[in-house]
Amino acid sequence: MKYLNINKTDDNILILTLDCPDTSVNIFSSELFKEVESVIDDIEKDVRIKGLVLTSAKKDTFIAGADLEEIKKMTTKEEVTTYVSRANTLLNRIIGWPNPVVCAIHGSCMGGGFELALAADYRIASNSTKTVFALPEVQLGLFPAAGGTLRLPRLIGLPEALPLILAGKQIRVKQAKKLGIVDEIVHPHGMADAAVKIAVRLGKKKINNKKIKRSIINKALEKFKVGRTFVFSQAQKGVIKQTRGLYPAPLEIIKSIQYGFENTIEAGIKQDIQRFSKLVLSPESDALTHLFFAMNKRKKNPMEDKAIQVKKLGILGAGLMGHGIAGASTDLVDTILLKDTSLENAAKGIKEVTKGLAIRAKSGGITKFEQEKMSHKLIPCKDYTGFAGTDLVIEAVFEDLALKKKILNDVEAVCGEKTIFASNTSSLPITQIARDCKRPENVIGMHYFSPVRSMPLLEIITTDKTADWVTATAIDFGIKQGKTCIVVKDGPAFYTTRILVLMLNEAMLLVEEGVDIHTIDDAMMKFGYPVGPITLVDEVGMDVGVHVGEVMEKSIKDRNIKTSSVLAKLYEQGFLGRKNNKGFYKYKGKGKGGKKPANLDVNKILKTKPLKNVDIEEVQHRVSLAMVNEAVLCLEEGIIATPEDGDVGAILGLGFPPFRGGPFRYVDSAGIASITSKMEELARKYGPRFTPAKLLLDMTDKKEKFYK
Repeated sequence: MKYLNINKTDDNILILTLDCPDTSVNIFSSELFKEVESVIDDIEKDVRIKGLVLTSAKKDTFIAGADLEEIKKMTTKEEVTTYVSRANTLLNRIIGWPNPVVCAIHGSCMGGGFELALAADYRIASNSTKTVFALPEVQLGLFPAAGGTLRLPRLIGLPEALPLILAGKQIRVKQAKKLGIVDEIVHPHGMADAAVKIAVRLGKKKINNKKIKRSIINKALEKFKVGRTFVFSQAQKGVIKQTRGLYPAPLEIIKSIQYGFENTIEAGIKQDIQRFSKLVLSPESDALTHLFFAMNKRKKNPMEDKAIQVKKLGILGAGLMGHGIAGASTDLVDTILLKDTSLENAAKGIKEVTKGLAIRAKSGGITKFEQEKMSHKLIPCKDYTGFAGTDLVIEAVFEDLALKKKILNDVEAVCGEKTIFASNTSSLPITQIARDCKRPENVIGMHYFSPVRSMPLLEIITTDKTADWVTATAIDFGIKQGKTCIVVKDGPAFYTTRILVLMLNEAMLLVEEGVDIHTIDDAMMKFGYPVGPITLVDEVGMDVGVHVGEVMEKSIKDRNIKTSSVLAKLYEQGFLGRKNNKGFYKYKGKGKGGKKPANLDVNKILKTKPLKNVDIEEVQHRVSLAMVNEAVLCLEEGIIATPEDGDVGAILGLGFPPFRGGPFRYVDSAGIASITSKMEELARKYGPRFTPAKLLLDMTDKKEKFYK
């Protein structure tokens, strides 16, 4: 067989080992279904077979879920229905087989793989940091349609299962055991043998599954209908609050679990197949799935053959960004030199890294041994002693051009010809930083987002002189850190910060016009942003906004763009945003409806008059299209290479609504002609800053799309 390896033991236990060809992971596909159906046909006929063990030949994956590419090629509801019905029929045959089925799980057990495991009689899992369980379909605008929404609540309890399915959250093996998902934890080596012994004992009725201890409150909530109604009502309120109802999948998950709990699994699955088929063909799922494909594609370095291995890493600046970068690198290098102006400051940075390592060890992400090993890689420094032979130096100091240039000269004085210097700047042109240095070909930008460990994007900035091997190494290092990398060309504020500045500038112009800050934030959150632009300014800080505005000042003036003076006025009065509790909002106490109260001192400084009868849709268009048009200009100018890079950067770095697919997919779905017309209307009303990019106008004339 192409996908399966089959062995039979002396005890007549069949070991079915999944090993999908030409891929590092196992995924469900029609071809795999065909082979499994053939095996089930045989064991249903063969009375000698006493049990079945399911395991994987892959290094760190049990089953990663369904073949999304196959599913996304389906264009009709009937095609999707046939596919999902086939998967459920297969699982039902496994469940209906009278002999024991044991899953031996090592590595990722995701989506359909998790649903297969839930259909088994017994689950053993390896005590490995690589073993994780999740039903992540919601992140793709889908939901588990092979019984996951029905079997998991019955196995571990409704209040415990609901948040896991709604969030698509990964859980590690110890937590899975505690919840009752895993029956037994074993060593990765010899898992199949352990599973065979369990299958034999199950066949002889010599194993009783232990009941998991659950809280009395959770059991009561699940047992009585009034309790279940309360749980579902609270879940729905939470979803609406978080998603503004813009994502259909979480609401369908709640309906599925609720219906399945009040009816049989069989009845629930019939409903789920119809729900899934509808969601697969939805625009939200289409956008989210394309984002998934784009991120997956960037897990492979297209310049891999030119990259060098980074063994010794230097980080300059032990503050939030510096120790964040160090924390994301402890798995990858032999030595991390963390330098600051004093040993005390450097030690504080290292302390933060070790705190992070302790949290990872506690969660099961790394072992205690790995925690100790990684912590010993960290060396605090107050000067450049020991920096000789460093492969990569990442500078994460203040956004000051003169300081960054001086630091680059200092590094070149002590490091070799093969040392890469990367600046973690969000806006200062890399070309200017590298001007007058000895080795400009070694200089690159690596723009991380805060907080470093949890933010998925890394924006890599190249100049005309950056060597290919330097770019290749930066991409390679970012991928190993778990980042999704986009490579952009140098220029004021690069890509992500540049398009963000234009968006925030429009929000500030609305403030000048007297539009209430809550109205602006609410409008953009209804559009799909996770936070509103006013809240974002408070979080980032007025000082940062003013600095980036200065970096972009010339290019904006050259284009005759009207700019807001709001941030400059507030900064002059000591406003830094949330960091000094002087922002657009007050962060102590609550306003009406639980909202943050507006800081009335802002109105006194700006002397604005409240604007009534605000057109919410126009607010959304002004703020969103300011960003979209700038993104298109970046493509036109070659700052970004592809629309996909632009979409990935805007979503992962700036929170552009994922279900809209990014600026470029948004234009495609709304229609380029429609977007261009709306921008021309805004330009007539508000000035040349809304003049559509030439590329937009050309594509409108040719009736083209960004994605063919």
